[in-house]
Amino acid sequence: MLGWTALSAVAPGAAHLRAGRRRTGLVLLSLYAVLLLGAIAFGLTVAGDLTNASFLANDTSMVVVVVIASVLALAWFAVVVTSYVALRPNRLHQQGQVLTGIVVGVLCVAVMSPFALTANYVLAARDAVGSIFKDTPEPGEPQVTHNPENPWGDRDRVNFLLIGGDAAGNRTGVRTDSMNVASVDLKTGATVLFSLPRNLQHVRFPASSPLHKQFPNGFMAELPNGGLLNEVWQYANDNPQLMGGKNRGPRALMDAIGYTLGLKIDYYMLMNMYGFADLVDAIGGLKIRVEQDVKWGGLYGTAGTIKAGYRKLSGEEALWYGRSRVGSDDFSRMSRQRCVIGAFAQQATPAVILARFEKIAGAAKRLAQTNIPRSLVQPLVELAVKVKDARITSLQFVPPEFYSGRPDWAKIRTATKKALNDSLRPARRAQTANVSASPSVTGATPARTRTATPTQTPTRNTQKAGAQSLDELCGL
Repeated sequence: MLGWTALSAVAPGAAHLRAGRRRTGLVLLSLYAVLLLGAIAFGLTVAGDLTNASFLANDTSMVVVVVIASVLALAWFAVVVTSYVALRPNRLHQQGQVLTGIVVGVLCVAVMSPFALTANYVLAARDAVGSIFKDTPEPGEPQVTHNPENPWGDRDRVNFLLIGGDAAGNRTGVRTDSMNVASVDLKTGATVLFSLPRNLQHVRFPASSPLHKQFPNGFMAELPNGGLLNEVWQYANDNPQLMGGKNRGPRALMDAIGYTLGLKIDYYMLMNMYGFADLVDAIGGLKIRVEQDVKWGGLYGTAGTIKAGYRKLSGEEALWYGRSRVGSDDFSRMSRQRCVIGAFAQQATPAVILARFEKIAGAAKRLAQTNIPRSLVQPLVELAVKVKDARITSLQFVPPEFYSGRPDWAKIRTATKKALNDSLRPARRAQTANVSASPSVTGATPARTRTATPTQTPTRNTQKAGAQSLDELCGL
């Protein structure tokens, strides 16, 4: 009896056929065959093209999945119970009925669990999406309606500002210590990652920005050692009378960086650095090639050392690998940060995300702030799949090619334009200025050469003339 009931959990109708209820058994088996074939076809379609799974990022689709999972859970529960009843357990003695009833109850829980788990995952995703991506625009931003058939408009590229925010408990406001622009080709997914130093001085603002009138010669140009790029966000938030409203820091920083690169920054995402550590832990850590020992903690690196070699870093280690300046400088730190970004993009595979989904969704809610509207979540997932399979190149605006204290704005824009054009060429022909062969390497001298010029980065400098992907740069 228990054997036939268990068989019905994987082949509904088997117990009914055994009990002589042929018509009911055949109907259940037929319905099960249709469901199974449909599930296999769907699975093969998604496996063949991951963009087909992007509909799950749609709010309506997520609700539908939860409803279907709930209905199937109840249906399988009903199949197991009716199968058990059809085999007439009343023929057993009382003790046998109790024991088989307990076993069947456990079986019911077992067959319902996958559907409950699916519904729970989808609800967690829906909650995370709702927490991060908003339906209403940020202060000062216009309400934009996106055409589902053409969500990105007629653009060839879309530019995202990725910000690492350092808002520790002992600091007031947000310090945007890590600033990268990911420029993505919408057709191919080819991406160029532009890294800007936090100490880039006296950035300009476009005429459309409220800060253009306040700083016509550059951000705090009257201060020889001030006016750093990582101060723009907080300055705008602290001076709403200049910006025309509160919380306009993101817009001010997007304007400044966009004008610096000669690009229109479409969207931004602020990542809280300590929340990022949680996210790394949620995917099981990051495998990274550490070029040389990195000490971290305080001024002298007393908390620990990340040893050179191929390492799997925990969230805390990955955070400090990207942040530490002990025995190093900002520019080397920027190189490590881009490698952390590249490692995460490479290693957060669909399989990893599914296996650790609840932890990832929970961590994501705690770390992100963005102006990407909820209506673009599904197209964003589709674009992310393209980027994952495409080539990512990197350009850093660091010495000796670019000096933070006296930037050559025309040179920066020219290098940006060239990097974008080169990213669409075959990999062997692509050329991007100022790329290096390892995560802690910048500069303009041959490989394995040390420089002692005070105006350049004091760490080991190398530079190769040809563009390299992040895989090549970071040894991912």
